Amino acid sequence: MDRLIDSRQLVPEEDIIEVRAFVDLFMIAPQTVVDEAEFCCMQLGAGCAISLPSAPAIGLNRILGLAALDDVEKAYEWMTKKTGRRYLQLNTDVVPLQVLDWIRTRGLFPEGNGWAKLRRAAPAAPLAHAGEVTTREVNIDEAEIFGSMMCAGFNFPEKLIPLWSAIVGKEGWTCFFAELGGKPIATGAMYASGNFAWLGGGATVPEFRNRGAQKALIAARLNHGARQGVQTFVVETAQPSAQEPNISHANLIATGFEQIYSRVNYRFTDAS
Repeated sequence: MDRLIDSRQLVPEEDIIEVRAFVDLFMIAPQTVVDEAEFCCMQLGAGCAISLPSAPAIGLNRILGLAALDDVEKAYEWMTKKTGRRYLQLNTDVVPLQVLDWIRTRGLFPEGNGWAKLRRAAPAAPLAHAGEVTTREVNIDEAEIFGSMMCAGFNFPEKLIPLWSAIVGKEGWTCFFAELGGKPIATGAMYASGNFAWLGGGATVPEFRNRGAQKALIAARLNHGARQGVQTFVVETAQPSAQEPNISHANLIATGFEQIYSRVNYRFTDAS
């Protein structure tokens, strides 16, 4: 992994734990995924740039956790040599104005409603979840099932199943199934480091949506993390609007998360 250390820009812990999760995902990725899918990552100060061209999700083709102009420029130059749909994610309320001017000169343009960053403290008492859906940790011998469900849920190609399978049982990671009648119907993952934890990987089999699976998985991860000593949980999801509501955002708010800011997703031009 390319590594440049330059921590001149203070990045909030809510972003640092997210960066750590994706850097760790790269570090534990099978070599076949790195080689065949051209998966690569550059850590830059407290942030990173990550590229996986065959993944349709923004999360694996973006620059995050940076705000200083020189850091953003270095990450941009690195990312311009990659392919796929690439993005620069920024909280425009805190970056210097010169960064916004630089974005305009590079022809980067905002796409969609952006992302909401949410946070909540660990529950003081274990959270209960009512309903027929149950949750449990994924066993090591179920790693491929977990990876398959993740890829299906996020519309990733099957060749990336080993990537998501690889996090099961790894240090810092805890993976969960939501089940209905003993059958896995949804997934969720948590990466914990120190007092912080990042939640991701929430995917539900289409025919079992709107059954409460993701709410159950949120509660399971909060309870598990609290037992591990996690004090703060963070997560990202699409910013909802009146025209485009987001059930994931609603589920998080309903389970005690609060939105702390929004990110703009600046898309690279195809010529970049």
